[in-house]
Amino acid sequence: MGSSRVEQQAQKAFGWAARDASGVLSPINFSRRPTGEKDVTFKVLYCGICHSDIHFIKNEWSNAYYPAIPGHEIVGVVTEVGNKVKNFKAGDKVGVGCMVGSCHSCENCSNDLENYCPDFKGTYGSTYYDGTKTLGGYSDIFVVDEHFVIRIPDNMPLDSTAPLLCAGITVYSPLRYFGLDKPGLHVGVVGLGGLGHMAVKFAKAFGAKVTVISTSPNKKDEAITRLGADSFLVSRDPEQMQAATGTMDGIIDTVSVDHALMPLIGLVKSHGKFVLVGAPEKPLEFHAYPLLAGRKMIAGSGIGGMKETQEMIDFAAKHGIKSDIEVIAMDYVNTALERVLKADVRYRFVIDIGNTLKAA
Repeated sequence: MGSSRVEQQAQKAFGWAARDASGVLSPINFSRRPTGEKDVTFKVLYCGICHSDIHFIKNEWSNAYYPAIPGHEIVGVVTEVGNKVKNFKAGDKVGVGCMVGSCHSCENCSNDLENYCPDFKGTYGSTYYDGTKTLGGYSDIFVVDEHFVIRIPDNMPLDSTAPLLCAGITVYSPLRYFGLDKPGLHVGVVGLGGLGHMAVKFAKAFGAKVTVISTSPNKKDEAITRLGADSFLVSRDPEQMQAATGTMDGIIDTVSVDHALMPLIGLVKSHGKFVLVGAPEKPLEFHAYPLLAGRKMIAGSGIGGMKETQEMIDFAAKHGIKSDIEVIAMDYVNTALERVLKADVRYRFVIDIGNTLKAA
């Protein structure tokens, strides 16, 4: 297909993009690819704001290109499908998370772990198979291969479901994989932000005893009364931390800034798991001996495959799990990004794309 034909069939789109590493977003007209035979095109209604959006547009992970359109917690309604699409039709409620492509042939893809594919294509920050740069969901329409589309159950509100496509699966997957999804286990959650509050909700739904671990004492009432955690630890309080030593079967650490690991690892029982899902810019430090002495594990986990993401959404629908959100207008986005950096949101911003994104 020649470039002139591609350009002729390209779909006009409108969104907000960063033009440089300042990360300041402003309106932009651009094009999406035409709906291919296996593609789903949908009208974007809501898009969550993830801390990764900020890392990307500010080039903090050295993978930015400009103009940069972030957003990988995208939900909306299907408007068109290709002639080989089997599972979706116009009018369906759908979502797209952090990935839009994988090789479909490696060992990870064969095991429904597209998120660990060496040829993983991010919803933004990647070069797609046709050579174009991927552009995220701060925009009015989205085009994607149907394999990477999630069906949203009818009982799920679209706005508070959007963050599950990143924050939700990021904590659901390690809880499941590391066996922390059993009733009666004691699970610690470090950090009470977009990821942390979802970890509390899923762990409680699995029947676990949940302790939130935070540097902020003022989050105790929120954690216990609003989110249903069983207990709360202030990580800066040596007496509280000492009293909880060796009491947890596993910990999900959601913090994305530099922090001390050793006091947290001490909370885990022998044979326990300490799982990192946050991505601090600087390397974290730990000593080997406390791991050896208790046969403890430090592990990492990144989002989840498509099969597991759909499983997570269906589980959330069954158990009434949704993200706690603050819905904002598109033109408030730069202020919202600043507030994210200050942790001034409970617990996820979601942009009302459908009602507030207006073309220039």
